[in-house]
Amino acid sequence: MKVVERRRTPAEIREEFERLQREREERRLQQRTNPKGTISVGIDATDLFDRYEEEYEDVSGSGFPQIEINKMHISQSIEAPLTATDTAILSGSLSTQNGNGGGSINFALRRVTSAKGWGELEFGAGDLQGPLFGLKLFRNLTPRCFVTTNCALQFSSRGIRPGLTTVLARNLDKNTVGYLQWRWGIQSAMNTSIVRDTKTSHFTVALQLGIPHSFALISYQHKFQDDDQTRVKGSLKAGFFGTVVEYGAERKISRHSVLGATVSVGVPQGVSLKVKLNRASQTYFFPIHLTDQLLPSAVFYATVGPLVVYFALHRLVIKPYLRAQKEKELEKQRESTATDILQKKQEAEAAVRLMQESVRRIIEAEESRMGLIIVNAWYGKFVNDKSKKSEKVKVIDVTVPLQCLVKDSKLILTEASKAGLPGFYDPCVGEEKNLKVLYQFRGVLHQVMALDNEALRIPKQSHRIDTDG
Repeated sequence: MKVVERRRTPAEIREEFERLQREREERRLQQRTNPKGTISVGIDATDLFDRYEEEYEDVSGSGFPQIEINKMHISQSIEAPLTATDTAILSGSLSTQNGNGGGSINFALRRVTSAKGWGELEFGAGDLQGPLFGLKLFRNLTPRCFVTTNCALQFSSRGIRPGLTTVLARNLDKNTVGYLQWRWGIQSAMNTSIVRDTKTSHFTVALQLGIPHSFALISYQHKFQDDDQTRVKGSLKAGFFGTVVEYGAERKISRHSVLGATVSVGVPQGVSLKVKLNRASQTYFFPIHLTDQLLPSAVFYATVGPLVVYFALHRLVIKPYLRAQKEKELEKQRESTATDILQKKQEAEAAVRLMQESVRRIIEAEESRMGLIIVNAWYGKFVNDKSKKSEKVKVIDVTVPLQCLVKDSKLILTEASKAGLPGFYDPCVGEEKNLKVLYQFRGVLHQVMALDNEALRIPKQSHRIDTDG
């Protein structure tokens, strides 16, 4: 008797198609509008480390450190595709610092002229600055080289302030890009930089000569290959304005959120802590100025404080929240697929009943040559000593279906979910599953446990159970 792999029903195929179509529409809408936003809140916490002398402490309320919000910035932009080649971009921003502030609004129209380039016209106005007119051009010169040019005319009470920025870039190799930038007008400068970005690291070296700022920069970022996409980074920047050393880390805390913190130590800037949260296409930035001096205590607390707060929040808030969300999603998935699972279970049980006679003949043939005999096989979610007490074993007996797949004393499973095999079904939808097999080959017991999507080939010498001693 030949058993074929169970195929998906038309209803299952239609349900999967509808789900993929919904996800595609959501991604398309997100990509078409491409909303981006930034909220920055500057905090002055220098009173924590730089207190006034005692003769000033008779001021009312001076017994407690004064922590103030001294600046804020909010910006938002959205894109609206007009045609296949034209896109309108609307953006605006509001800023305030030490009680003084202003805002601006910009409108841009971008046209893709060819596969090699595009152009963009920009118009802007604000209450602090006059009208702004800009032109941006992008062009691929060769498959490995491109250039961008940005021209701007800023009208103000002091007259017209022109500006021009040109960037020439070239791919030096698969992971390295070199940039040459020339900026004329406001803060004229020439800048050259090399950026190398690989799967595990990001390295940048830059040199700028300009008025009023000239500097050299070197930075490195290491990317850990873990589920949380952890990254640690450090940089050194030295120039006419002083020297700044920065170090920090960032980590993914949920499906769409990345949290990062950076400590900045410099002369004459002092010590600052910068906390950043990226949520989808929105960025929340909190620069905290701790001291104008290089105080070891400020550096220590800026380094240790965020780590202690993060690990406390991660253990007490983030992990329980993510766990609850996952359980909620699994429960909804179980409820929506309960009828389907019952049907698949009945189909698997029926298939096992049909396999009985075929399995009996296979076992007789394997026993006659001391071949491969499946003693026990279980598929599903296993519970170990490290599992939580509330977790339950959710496995099914698949001894008969596996024995039916044995051919010439060999069993070969490909890299695919075992739930689709004849006589199998998914006993725990949405959860991690394993296949545990206890088998006998040439009269010796063997045992192996494989992941759901892991390829498996038995027998193997490494699976042998050592019975010595």
